[in-house]
Amino acid sequence: MNSIQKILIANRGEIAVRVIRTAKALGYRTVAVYSEADANALHVQAADQAVCIGAAPVGESYLVAEKILAAAKQTGADAIHPGYGFLSENAGFARDCENAGITFIGPSPEAIELMGSKRLSKIAMIEAGVPCIPGYQESDQDAQRLISEAQRIGFPLMVKASAGGGGRGMRLVMEESELEASIKTAASEAKSAFGSGELILERAVIQPRHIEIQVFADQHGNAVYLGERDCSIQRRHQKVVEEAPSPFVSEALRARMGEAAVNAAKACNYRGAGTVEFLADADGNFYFLEMNTRLQVEHPVTELITGQDLVAWQIKVAAGETLPLTQEQISLTGHAMEVRLYAEDPRNNFMPQTGDVIRWQLPESEGVRIDHGIREGQTVSPHYDPMLAKIIAYGSNREEARRRLICAVEDTLLLGVNNNQRFLANILRHPVFAEGGATTAFIEQHFSDDVSIQAAPPSLQALGLAAILMYTHSGVNSAHNAELLSWRNGASAPWQYRLSHEGETYSVEMNVTASGQQPSYEVRQGENTLSLQIISADAKQCVYIKNGVREKVSYHIDGDRLLLNSEFGNACFENTTYAAKKGSSAGNGRILASMDGAIVDVLVKEGDTVSKGQTLVVLEAMKMEHQLKADVDGVVESLTVKAGDQVKIRQLLVSVTADSAE
Repeated sequence: MNSIQKILIANRGEIAVRVIRTAKALGYRTVAVYSEADANALHVQAADQAVCIGAAPVGESYLVAEKILAAAKQTGADAIHPGYGFLSENAGFARDCENAGITFIGPSPEAIELMGSKRLSKIAMIEAGVPCIPGYQESDQDAQRLISEAQRIGFPLMVKASAGGGGRGMRLVMEESELEASIKTAASEAKSAFGSGELILERAVIQPRHIEIQVFADQHGNAVYLGERDCSIQRRHQKVVEEAPSPFVSEALRARMGEAAVNAAKACNYRGAGTVEFLADADGNFYFLEMNTRLQVEHPVTELITGQDLVAWQIKVAAGETLPLTQEQISLTGHAMEVRLYAEDPRNNFMPQTGDVIRWQLPESEGVRIDHGIREGQTVSPHYDPMLAKIIAYGSNREEARRRLICAVEDTLLLGVNNNQRFLANILRHPVFAEGGATTAFIEQHFSDDVSIQAAPPSLQALGLAAILMYTHSGVNSAHNAELLSWRNGASAPWQYRLSHEGETYSVEMNVTASGQQPSYEVRQGENTLSLQIISADAKQCVYIKNGVREKVSYHIDGDRLLLNSEFGNACFENTTYAAKKGSSAGNGRILASMDGAIVDVLVKEGDTVSKGQTLVVLEAMKMEHQLKADVDGVVESLTVKAGDQVKIRQLLVSVTADSAE
């Protein structure tokens, strides 16, 4: 058996915190590694020791094996848990750990290498008798050979990067005319993302279920499966909701899929935690998709229905122990669901968001578990994946778990960074999901017009609350409101507010209709009016009555800036009333960074004539590129950045002098 005393967690965020929790419970000392951007992160505080391993970019910190191994040597850590992502499925890193005499808490380098290639793993699965989708997975990657094989397989067809995941290097080809271009772009994308342009071809399974089996194996030849997870609801091949057990899988199908998954693990002499992913059609036929040689993001739902700690299993297996349970001893009880809370704006094409976590409050509810790695005061930077937390709920049955998860999502409070909270809650409430009928086509077929992903102006209620809270927090005797008073024609005239939200300005009128300890207000926008009575408004929460119903809303106010936990998400309002009096306009020619990130390209030079809406700069943040456009017609007066520069949110990048006609 391997003697383990101290475990270094080669990761960050919620998974690092989660591994540290179990390691400490088992009596192990823990070491965190962190980048300069994560110096104050929760996982750093949670560990017994921590070592800074470099600058914020992952290529200078979390992906540098030498720095992580040096941190292990420096602290005396004799084992490394890689979490997921980063180096967790890097065969070279696992081999480096072995060569350094450090226990890698994961499978062997050979298993990682085999299963890291979709082409080679599929060949191995076919040999092991695991059901596979008909396709092409040979080494000849000549374009004409791929085209010829695609014609043999037929359409629709999936073109997939052999080395990758997460939807990159993947194309659905519906007809032959799209094939050549799809092969070219998939290979190029795969080469850029994974260092290999190798492709496989598979017959497309249309509207399948995405079912994955949790497997575990030890060094003594034992292998088991711990039920399945249904991960069918996906956006761009990224999982959104995961649940266990699957509402689609019968006892008989579970046994067949479980047996196939165990055969897959045995075929590569596997050890530790692994996940075998399958696609299942409406008739219950299932096909091997891939094997992930690590702990999955969604492992908590399996833990909740089995009553097992999978990280504890990982550590015990790495230490040379046998599996804690036999297949006959594993049972599934109840139902669990998980969603992923992301720093992103679903109403703006899911654009990743950055900023400071001003308020972070978690619900304390029966059957609810939240795995996270953030704290108030922390900065969400553009350098890492935007997933902030996992919200998980357990119930005695699926409906109870669903109800609990909806409440947990809605009761989680995050202010300072926009997020996908409303998007998640609306999916969980959708009747197709509630009935257990969602496939991988769910979002495209049933959810594409949901209000949570549609750009829309803020409601009158949100605007009214913003105006009222700004009014109540400013004080009528302040210099700011003295300026507002000068606009009024008489004592009964309404207060006029101009509120900026996501680049647009909205005008509202507000009247105080009753004063006293519980004042009432009437808010008007055009022909629409709304009456609200304020019961209380402290520094964090406002309690009000609308149409006879008592409601509450959380908020944060800082000068002329208000963050409101509105019905469509984390809304930010700027009070531009005073600025408007001074003559501000919608476009000012000042192009600011939309978030922290790196400049990919500058498309203009000083003296160029530009048009409103023209892309001037391309900014990369959180693995996505964002086009920053001119907001006026005019001439580029100055440029403050060049390609390769790192910039901060709201940093001035380009100044455009507007045409005189503006």
